[in-house]
Amino acid sequence: MKVLRDYQGKPVRLTDERLAHIKEHPEMVDMEAALEETLLKPQLVIRSGADTSANLNYRYYYGTLVGDKWLCAVVKYGIEDAFVLTAYLTDKPKRGVQLWPSK
Repeated sequence: MKVLRDYQGKPVRLTDERLAHIKEHPEMVDMEAALEETLLKPQLVIRSGADTSANLNYRYYYGTLVGDKWLCAVVKYGIEDAFVLTAYLTDKPKRGVQLWPSK
């Protein structure tokens, strides 16, 4: 297990099980450093519409295995804990309440 930091400096757990889940997708195998960067320096953070205790952290990457894409790192926040739920590459960010940068 690794403890990462989000853009607000809060600790975020990345368990071995979650990392293995993320790396089941071939395009994500070499994206662990990008995942860490996305949490620490996102270009956009959206509150999840499906789960308001989860944030979608986005950062755009050029030249991934599947082309130029947004990396979305989903972090679930509890009262005293936060952890990476999943991460994936996508063509565009989801709509929702923008948390950062604040409007």
